[in-house]
Amino acid sequence: MDFKTVHAIVAPNSIEKSISGEVKYEFQVLASIDTIAIDAIKMEFSNVKINGKAVNFKNSGKALQLFEGFKKGKNKLTFTYKASPKQTLYFIGEAENLQIWTQGQGKYTSHWLPSFDDVNEKLIFNLSIQFDSSFEVLSNGKLKNDNINSNNNGKTWHYQMTQPMSSYLVMMAIGKFTKQATKTKSGTPLEIYLDEKDADKIETTYKYTTQIFDFFEREIGVKYPWEIYRQVPVRDFLYSGMENTTSTIFAQDFVVDKIGFNDKTYINVNAHELAHQWFGNLITAQSGKHHWLQEGFATYYALLAEKELFGDDHFNWELYEMAERLQKASKSDTIPLLNEKASSLTFYQKGAWALHFLREQIGPENFQKAVTTYLKKYRFKNVNTDDFLNEVKAVSTFDTENFKRIWLQNPGFEVNQALMLLRKNAFMKSYLELVDLQNQPFAEKKILFENILKTETFYPLKEEVVFQLAEVPFEEKEPLLQLAMNTKNLKVRQAIARIMVEIPIAFQANYETLLNDESYITQEIALGTLWRLFPEKQTTYLNQSKEWVGFNDKNLRILWLTLALMTENYENTNKVNFYDELLDYSSSKYESSIRQNALTNLLFLNPNDQNILRNLVNAITHHKWQFTLFARNQIRELLKTERHKKYFQELLPSLNAAEQIQLRRLLEN
Repeated sequence: MDFKTVHAIVAPNSIEKSISGEVKYEFQVLASIDTIAIDAIKMEFSNVKINGKAVNFKNSGKALQLFEGFKKGKNKLTFTYKASPKQTLYFIGEAENLQIWTQGQGKYTSHWLPSFDDVNEKLIFNLSIQFDSSFEVLSNGKLKNDNINSNNNGKTWHYQMTQPMSSYLVMMAIGKFTKQATKTKSGTPLEIYLDEKDADKIETTYKYTTQIFDFFEREIGVKYPWEIYRQVPVRDFLYSGMENTTSTIFAQDFVVDKIGFNDKTYINVNAHELAHQWFGNLITAQSGKHHWLQEGFATYYALLAEKELFGDDHFNWELYEMAERLQKASKSDTIPLLNEKASSLTFYQKGAWALHFLREQIGPENFQKAVTTYLKKYRFKNVNTDDFLNEVKAVSTFDTENFKRIWLQNPGFEVNQALMLLRKNAFMKSYLELVDLQNQPFAEKKILFENILKTETFYPLKEEVVFQLAEVPFEEKEPLLQLAMNTKNLKVRQAIARIMVEIPIAFQANYETLLNDESYITQEIALGTLWRLFPEKQTTYLNQSKEWVGFNDKNLRILWLTLALMTENYENTNKVNFYDELLDYSSSKYESSIRQNALTNLLFLNPNDQNILRNLVNAITHHKWQFTLFARNQIRELLKTERHKKYFQELLPSLNAAEQIQLRRLLEN
C-alpha cells in the first residue's frame, strides 16, 4: 500500500466538543492485499466509497477497515466521519476566549482525523477547515484561499501542502490571534501569531526568530524544505512546543513582555521546534529506537543557534548545565540512548551531547557535510541511526562503531569526555576551577572572589561566587555582596536575593533595591523575603508592588494578594475583594499555571474553604497531566484528615459526572 494524498474538509464544534468531516484519500495498491486499515479512534463513518462506489467496511473502534472495492494501481477513497476526542483535540475557554488546538505528537492524530499512526506512512495533507469567520484558523502549508459560507457566519480556510509528511505532524489551531508577516533572507514567508490581547508582546516573544531561521539554512546547508513557516502560542498547551510541519504550536507561558524576557524566553524552544522542520519533519525516524535523530538533533541545533546569537561562553555554559543534569540522572536513568524506552532527558540532552562530541571529533566542516548529505539523500523519507553514521564515515575516518557503542548503546553519561571538551573553553575552565574551591576556607579565596566580581567575565562566574558566599558570616562577606550588587547584572543580583535568608539592618536598603530590578523572579523573591523579615514595613512594600502582575502565570499578583490578605490591618475593607480575586484565579476560567499558583496559596491561607476544594477537584479533570498530578497530590494530602475527607464527601453530589468519577477514585484509595 502507498497512500499519496488526503483532502479533508473538517468542522470543529465547540459546543459539542466534536469534529466532523469529509475525507478523500488517494492511494496505490502495489501488491495483493486483503484489508486496508486507516487509524481512527472511536469515530463514526458513513458514505464510504472506493472509486465512486459504496463499499462495506468494518469500524473496529481503532481503525476504519476496508476489504473490498479497491484494485491494483490507483484508487480513491471517500467517506464522512464524526468524532468526540478525549485527547489530541482540545477546546479551551468559551465565546471570545475560545481556542481550539491539536497535539498529535507520536501517533495521536488518529483521535481527531482518520490517518496513520505509523510514522513511515507519509503523504500530502490538504486540510479545509470550517469555522466562525471572526476567528483565525491555522493549519499546515500555505493558505490557498478562504471564503465566507453563504448560508451562515462561517468561513472555510483551505490549506495546501506540496510535500509528504507523517500524520503526527498534522495540526489545527483556532483562536482570536493577531498576526505579523515577514520574509526570511532566502524568501520564505514567515508568519508569527499571538493572542489579540498580547499584541504588544510580539517583539519580545519572537525576538531573534528571523536570525535563527537564516542561521539554520547556512549551518545545515539545506534550504528550509517547506513553503511557509508560522508559529502560534496557545493556552494550556501540553508541552513547551510542537513542531507540526510548517506550523509550530507553543505554550502561552513563553509569551513575555520586556521584563519577562530577562528571565524566560522563547528563544531555545523557538530554535528547537524550527530545527525539527529538518530533523523530524523532512526526515523522520523509522521507530522510537531512533528518536534521538529528531530530539537530539533539534536540541543540539538549538544550542548552535544560541551560540550564534550569544557566543561561545553561553554555548558551553548550556552544555555544562546539560552535563550536570545527565550525570545526576545517570545514577537511576540507565536506559541507553538507542532504545525506544529512553527518557526525554536522554533523547534530548544526551542526544545533543553525543552530537557535540561527534562534531568536535570530526570537525565542524565534516559534520556539516555529513548532515547536509544525510538530509538530501533521505528527504521526505524515514531514517535510522546507521543512515546518519554512514554519512559520517563517508567524510572522515572516525570510528563510528566505537562512538555508537559508547554514546548510543551504553547507559550512563560520558562525563570525563564531556569535561575534556568543556575545559577547552577558557570561561568553563575558570568556572570549573572555581567550583572546585567550594570547600576551601573563605579567607583563602576572598581575593579571587573580589577580582572576579570586578571583571567583565560571563555572569555564571560571578553567580557562583555569590552562591559560595551563602554560609559566610555577613560581616566578612558584606564588601563582596556590595560589589556583586554593583555589577548591575540581573542574574548576579538574583543570586543575592536567593542566598539572603536573613538580612541585617545594615544591608536592608541595598536589598530593597532588588524590588526595582527588571526581573519578575527577583521581584518575587525580594518581596516575599522583605515582607517576612521586616513586618514594620509590610505596608510600604505592598504599596510599592500593588500594580505588579508578573509572568503569564501572574506570579507577582498572586503573591501580592496573598501577602495583602496576611498583613494585619492592611486595607481591611478590601480584603474580601482580594480573597475573591485570588479564588477566581483558581477557577476554570484561567490557565492551569495561574490556577496552580492560586490554589497553592489558597490552600496555605484557608484549606477549609469548600470553594477552594471545589476548584481543586475540578483541576483533576483537566487535560494537562502536570496540573492534574498537582491536584491529585494536594487532595491525597488533605484526605489524611477526617475533616477534609468529610468535606470532599459532602461535595460529591454537587459535582459533574467527570469530577465525581475522579474524586471517588481518590476517596476509595
